[in-house]
Amino acid sequence: MHDTESDTFVYQSWPEKFVGMLKEIGVESESKEIGTDEIETDDYYSRYFAQTPRMVTNRGCIEVKNSNIDAVQIIQKG
Repeated sequence: MHDTESDTFVYQSWPEKFVGMLKEIGVESESKEIGTDEIETDDYYSRYFAQTPRMVTNRGCIEVKNSNIDAVQIIQKG
C-alpha cells in the first residue's frame, strides 16, 4: 500500500452501502437489520415468468424517509 492510503477498512453491509449512495444524491434513508422487516417474509419471486430466478438471496432492507416509498428490499438472484 502507498503511504497516502489508509490501513483501516470499514465493513459495510449492502443496505449501508446503498444508504451512503442515496445520501450523496440527497435522499434520506436508513438501513435495517436483515430479516426484521415485514416485506422480507414474503416470496421474492414468481415462477410464472421465464426470466425470474428460482433462487434469490435476501441482502437486507432500506427504509426511505420523506417519500411515497416506504421500504426497498435488496435481493440477489443467482
